Amino acid sequence: MTTGCIKLIQGDITKIKADAIVNAANTSLLGGGGVDGAIHRAGGKAILDECIQIRNRQGGCKTGEAVITTAGNLPARYVIHTVGPVYNKGDQGENELLALAYRNSLKLAAENKVETIAFPNISTGIYHFPKDEAAAIAVATVKTFLADDDIIKQVIFVCFDDENYIIYRRLLNEGY
Repeated sequence: MTTGCIKLIQGDITKIKADAIVNAANTSLLGGGGVDGAIHRAGGKAILDECIQIRNRQGGCKTGEAVITTAGNLPARYVIHTVGPVYNKGDQGENELLALAYRNSLKLAAENKVETIAFPNISTGIYHFPKDEAAAIAVATVKTFLADDDIIKQVIFVCFDDENYIIYRRLLNEGY
């Protein structure tokens, strides 16, 4: 499904051909479970090596921030690692931090002349962000960014599970 320069697919983000894919990382940047572990496994040692260099230089990646590395063995040029918030009742600034994670990823992509970028569903796994709220934040943040940017030509939302895919499809069909 494609709406303007936003595309929606269901699948495995490690298989997506794009200039950059986004990793839902943790603050340590050393890999973990879910999409983070899958990207590190599929991309190989080069990604971890660069993450270690970044960590040594700046001490990791704070929630809402983003850093960029090689994509190693992945069919992308870069991996943009961003840390989404852990959801805790929704009264700890989680919505703003999630929007910031998307915005900073897009900003870093534009700074690196990325024309196509693929996002997973940030924070909706072990970080327990409600999927419908997370999708609304993701779509709104991306649309707002793209309205003022002329570098990024396509954003791909890659949903691993049926539930997220259905939520994103509904939002995009409604023109959210």
